[in-house]
Amino acid sequence: MKTMLRVIPFSLFALGCAQWGDKQPSLLTPSNGQVAVSAAASHSNTSDSNSYYISLVKGFIDTTFGEKLNGSILVAKDGNVLYEKYSGFENPRGYGDSITATTPFHLASVSKTFTAMSILKLWDEGRLQIDSLVSAYLPGFPCQGVTVRMLLNHRSGLPKYDHYMASLGWNRKKIMTNQDVLDFLIANRKKIPVGRPDRGFSYSNTNFALLALIVEKVSGEFYGDYLKHTFLDSLGMHDTYVYTRADSARSLPSYYYNGRQYAFDFLDLVYGDKNIYSTPRDLVKWDQALSSNRFFKQSTLDAAYTPYSNEKPGTHNYGLGWRMYVLKNGKKLIYHTGWWHGNRTIFVRLLDEHVTIVALCNNDSRNIYTAKEMADYFGDYMQGIDRGDEDGRVAAAPVVRKAKRGTVSRKQALAKNTVKKKTTGKRSTTTAYAGKASKSTKSKTTKSGKK
Repeated sequence: MKTMLRVIPFSLFALGCAQWGDKQPSLLTPSNGQVAVSAAASHSNTSDSNSYYISLVKGFIDTTFGEKLNGSILVAKDGNVLYEKYSGFENPRGYGDSITATTPFHLASVSKTFTAMSILKLWDEGRLQIDSLVSAYLPGFPCQGVTVRMLLNHRSGLPKYDHYMASLGWNRKKIMTNQDVLDFLIANRKKIPVGRPDRGFSYSNTNFALLALIVEKVSGEFYGDYLKHTFLDSLGMHDTYVYTRADSARSLPSYYYNGRQYAFDFLDLVYGDKNIYSTPRDLVKWDQALSSNRFFKQSTLDAAYTPYSNEKPGTHNYGLGWRMYVLKNGKKLIYHTGWWHGNRTIFVRLLDEHVTIVALCNNDSRNIYTAKEMADYFGDYMQGIDRGDEDGRVAAAPVVRKAKRGTVSRKQALAKNTVKKKTTGKRSTTTAYAGKASKSTKSKTTKSGKK
């Protein structure tokens, strides 16, 4: 039923597609101070198939988000923008500048894709080996048997620093750095429940905070400078940067769903696991660079997109810095989600169809993750029966059974819950150890989490 509802506006939109098609995906200025939209040109410059995709995408976005989007959404094919929408203000309550195509959003864990590819670039160049021990690059690292590859695919056994450090005595009034993450692990190794390396998948931000340190150790540059010199400048990604305190004035704040602003906290200077700001258009450039073998050998990209956690049969998996769906029909969807404070993000790459889907917001709207469902317009990715990856798991494949008469199917229940449930709380960084849920989301000391 949900799919049918979305199809209705598609047919209506087809009547006016030529009018939309006259708009070019150049720099946008919001026509009413709040919303800017653009669709690829139709007629001679765009095929009929692209016009069809544009109508589908516009219908989905209008139906799913309406006027409630405070952020950016873009869909591109072969590096060309099919449709993009920029809506709202820097402050979701209607204050500040309008959101435009050049407004950078905090990518949260989508930042991990840059960290992973930086490591793989150094590997490609022979400057490090991903199967070497982490201690070879970070002297004093106390966990035996952990390799760089295990950090990349979340099989190191390391719990989340953003969970255990405050619980084990970190002073919340002191702003944490990446080096602090390593030093605290060294000093408190016996108190931290580190799992056995390569035993299984366990999503942990610690892995990528340490990987950023390895990038700096091997390259001799600040992580942000390495990204800039290696990727960003040559790709023309001028609206992408790694956050430092010097960026406080220009960085976009984030907000709770109720409109209250998140305050800067002691975790907000750690990078590698988060803290890259970017725009949908810059992420299309990033996707195109990774799809063209411009920076990497094909064997390196193949390693990045290989599923490494296969202990249990399932659809969800994780490569080297990339989430993925590995489907029984042979399709593979490459993507990453993000959540940090009120920043919710998703970056989807359909390698077979050369399609990029990006959705970013700063008002803690979980609805942003539904953008992944648009993958089904371009290939059989079965996204209509699955909901998000907000707990960082590698999950078993969903089982959809025919409901008995008088009962509610799993899909109907999910849809019902999605409509009724609102995000009122936030993830805790005060839990004793990674993997344990917060006892209460109402505690005054609770801080936001990320994925």
